[in-house]
Amino acid sequence: MSRDASITLDWADGTFMFRLAWGELRLLQEACDAGPNVILHRLQSGEWRVDDIASVIRLGLIGGGMSPTDALKKVRAYVEARPPLENLIIAQVILSAAVAGAPDEPVKKKPEEGTESVSTTSPTEKSASP
Repeated sequence: MSRDASITLDWADGTFMFRLAWGELRLLQEACDAGPNVILHRLQSGEWRVDDIASVIRLGLIGGGMSPTDALKKVRAYVEARPPLENLIIAQVILSAAVAGAPDEPVKKKPEEGTESVSTTSPTEKSASP
């Protein structure tokens, strides 16, 4: 099973796809000098830094398909020009989807190799019956 960590949200002046894949998570670590789980903990515990919020949103937009230039413009207009708490929850949701998967995202099944799995365990092996 795999998830692509993308999530589509109404934010700023439209509906946008956000995604923090491995590459964006590495850039986030560098920008915030902390791992994704530490940043998520800071966002959830109130110990966040303004760059935690801005970087999660900017990199999430880039991972979702927006050009880096357009993502930077959006973040400057709708994050950096606004009070931080207005975007705290959106940053939490984006980063949570990256590390745990989006809650409404269907799980993708791996393709079958053409053979069914057959159990080698006897149905009565651990039975309490004699």
